[in-house]
Amino acid sequence: MSTATRPSHAQASTSAASTREVSTGEAFTSEGITRAAHAARTPVRIVRETATSRLGAAPYDTASGPGDGIETLGVLPPLYPEWLGDRSFCETHGTRFAYVSGEMANGIATTQLVIAMARARMLGFFGAAGLPPARVEQAVDELAAALPGQTNWGVNLIHSPSEPRTEDAVADLLLRRGVPNVSASAFMDLTPAVVRLAASGLRTDRSGQVVRRTRLFAKVSRTEVAEKFMSPAPRPLLDALVADGLLEPAEARLATRVPVAEDVTVEADSGGHTDNRPLVALLPAVLGLRDGLAARFGHGRQVRVGAAGGLGTPASVAAAFALGAAYVMTGSVNQVSAEAGLSDEAKALLTRADTADIAMAPASDMFELGVKVQVLSKGTMFAPRAGRLYEIYQAHASLEEIPPEVRDTLERRVLGCPLDEVWAQTRAFWQERDPRELERAESDPRHRMALVFRWYLGRSSAWAITGEPSRRADYQIWCGPAMGAFNRWAAGSFLAGPARPSAVQIALNLLDGAAAVTRAHQLRSYGVPVPSAAFTVRPRHLA
Repeated sequence: MSTATRPSHAQASTSAASTREVSTGEAFTSEGITRAAHAARTPVRIVRETATSRLGAAPYDTASGPGDGIETLGVLPPLYPEWLGDRSFCETHGTRFAYVSGEMANGIATTQLVIAMARARMLGFFGAAGLPPARVEQAVDELAAALPGQTNWGVNLIHSPSEPRTEDAVADLLLRRGVPNVSASAFMDLTPAVVRLAASGLRTDRSGQVVRRTRLFAKVSRTEVAEKFMSPAPRPLLDALVADGLLEPAEARLATRVPVAEDVTVEADSGGHTDNRPLVALLPAVLGLRDGLAARFGHGRQVRVGAAGGLGTPASVAAAFALGAAYVMTGSVNQVSAEAGLSDEAKALLTRADTADIAMAPASDMFELGVKVQVLSKGTMFAPRAGRLYEIYQAHASLEEIPPEVRDTLERRVLGCPLDEVWAQTRAFWQERDPRELERAESDPRHRMALVFRWYLGRSSAWAITGEPSRRADYQIWCGPAMGAFNRWAAGSFLAGPARPSAVQIALNLLDGAAAVTRAHQLRSYGVPVPSAAFTVRPRHLA
């Protein structure tokens, strides 16, 4: 973000003018200190009462005379939400705030959500995972038409080990259409598709600096994966792409000089694909790894490390920035927004979630690998039913080996229809999407069983999106503990009302509150007795 878009100190003085009637004596009360913390956009004086040596906080323009027994120890300048995070993030991506709305799969992160975030000068990613390339291209058309000339939007590329051609097709589409930002998620290793995205279009400017055409975000939850994205692309992968005519030799040479991704999102305990790692342990580890790799490769590129997972309140957002996050990315909480592509029934279930109302369940896209996703458990039976499917898959070599009593229970209580009917629907789906899966199923009965069970996992997400009333107990809703924390914070406010809030209002309140929480921590670190109320900021309508 350029300096022209930053709040000025003149604005701060205007804001401070409204506090001049406040008595300096209030600076030592819990209420006065809380007000000073919450008015983060206003300069504040740290004051001491000479008779008692107690410390307090007073608005900068509050009058105090030489005989009132109060001395000013220091002044804290204004603190704006725009100033949280790494300035280079905003300058690079053309945003006002270091805030990203994440790519909730199957189009739950809709084009409307991405457009709303971009117009509010944040960054949003469309949830392309699980969608066919034709639907992704339609979304790119909508975004490009709605946001001409803007670069603060992007699309997700999810790792698809069971469908590598789909991964390649989506990567090719994103490159061909010039999507400015791509968020790569669920990758366990670098693939040709993701390296091609990072390296295509690399060039140097007049000063010799490498310039990117596509900015790659890498969402990671393990240090070994983070290391791959924060290092230059391996030469064998680059050479193979050149040999296949997918990269120019000059692009491959430049790719050895820069990290694969310059924005790496550390995904802690989140909804969807997650390793359930605590942010306070994982983020510092990746930041230290980043610095070590920069010294090792000497590429001079400062990889920005952002935070995701568990961010549902202003305090958690402030904590992420305090840990050193360059930006924050939210996911679970955006699903209750007006723009999210979930049914009202599914949103209602989310609004009743608490921090422990979550569970791990088999992932549809990586079912045979045993990968799990975090989902909502309260109000739905998806997690135990999906878990039962995986148990059966592990115990048997084919559908025909499943005992009759187990088969009967499976059809009645989980699938909701006969296995033969499920296979017929599954066959029709893969005949259109990728007939090679059917060829493999014919020769591998266990893979056929996996495809049948994946039918339930895939349909359960669709039922939550469409609000299918007959399958309410089977809704698969990706959700992390941030949702419960958000519900507790938003309770009784307009964010929890029957009218769904905008994702932008959720973002602005999280950022505005994070600035106030940060101010409260600043005051406390200088010895001011900050009350607990100062660390809780209630939601309000923000422009």
